[in-house]
Amino acid sequence: MQMLSDYLRAKYGEKVYKLSLSAGCTCPNRDGTVGVGGCAFCSAGGSGDFAARPAPIREQMAEAKARIARKTDAKKFIAYFQSFTNTYGPVERLEPLYRETINQPEIVALSLGTRPDCLGPAVMEMLCRLNGIKPVWVELGLQTAHDATAARMNRGYDLVTFTDAYRRLKAAGLTVIVHLIFGLPGESRGDMLDTVRFVASLEPPVDGVKLQMLHVLKGTALGDRYEAEPFPLLSLEEYAELIAESVRLLPEPTVLHRLTGDAPGPLLLAPAWTRNKKRVLNTIHKAIGDKSAARAICPPASHASDR
Repeated sequence: MQMLSDYLRAKYGEKVYKLSLSAGCTCPNRDGTVGVGGCAFCSAGGSGDFAARPAPIREQMAEAKARIARKTDAKKFIAYFQSFTNTYGPVERLEPLYRETINQPEIVALSLGTRPDCLGPAVMEMLCRLNGIKPVWVELGLQTAHDATAARMNRGYDLVTFTDAYRRLKAAGLTVIVHLIFGLPGESRGDMLDTVRFVASLEPPVDGVKLQMLHVLKGTALGDRYEAEPFPLLSLEEYAELIAESVRLLPEPTVLHRLTGDAPGPLLLAPAWTRNKKRVLNTIHKAIGDKSAARAICPPASHASDR
């Protein structure tokens, strides 16, 4: 099983970095189409707080590359549209934007964060056309396989919707990456591992997985609840053990895109231990066991991480 940085280096022969970009989309769970307020854990930035500011796409790309150039001379990039729902909008607007992006020679792949209920026929046709130019990765925010938890988090779609979208994407030849969150209120360790088992059982096998601890953020419904009445959160050691077990459960071909994540410092309410990423990674290494294997699975810095 590989981390994304190793997978990309093997595929492209060098380090590949992500450019965090904005397509200017919103979300059906915010504008009233599905719901309002968004998912309970989602910030006002639509989970894209580190993305570029809204601007013409070439300007966004230039700024993102300039930031990366301060620490590396990277030549190849993934165009990553993370904020909100990047298949939610008129295809007539989105397709030219994404075509302009991937037609840049330094872009090796297009990665789109989206929801499984925003993949209608016209969008699927667009994704297939784009995938004929360069690889398209569709990042689906599942977070949990439990509909009761999803309802509490105001996710706005059920597991049947996710499964249908996943199968259609894979049948169309697209790369699918599934996002999971550990530590959602009301879920036991068994519930979280059942979600991992569900993802591990998907057919065809899932291409990639992102694992993340729940960040409780200011200005979110979950943050408001936590400030009014704090609820239990996973400890670092509990989280690391869940990661280690997840690595054992996931199928060998699946690429691990993320084992932990960052939250914008000013927005983070809890857990405080997530601020020390080096400590988090070292604890994950220890939980996995063999240190040499841990370094292969969890390198200290992933060149294609989300931050």
